[in-house]
Amino acid sequence: SYPPACLLTGGSAKMEGAVELAEEIFHMPVRLGVPHSVRGMDDVIGNPIYSTGVGLLLYGLQKQTEARRIRHQQLWRRNQDTCPGTTQRWFQGNF
Repeated sequence: SYPPACLLTGGSAKMEGAVELAEEIFHMPVRLGVPHSVRGMDDVIGNPIYSTGVGLLLYGLQKQTEARRIRHQQLWRRNQDTCPGTTQRWFQGNF
């Protein structure tokens, strides 16, 4: 866990003196933000230039996963609501 800090990310964060300038402006610790929670291509992904792109991809993946979970729950509820009625009608029609 990191102490509270301002994160600089993106290509301009790598400019010489950017972190020090940000600390002076914001009066708080500043660190270089790099993507994390991603496997593979460590030499490329561990670079702050790619933080925005990786973050957007992870955000999209999270939203897609949540949407699938919600659709699955809705389908399950719908099937649960209709299945007993269908089964009951089948029994009534056959017995």
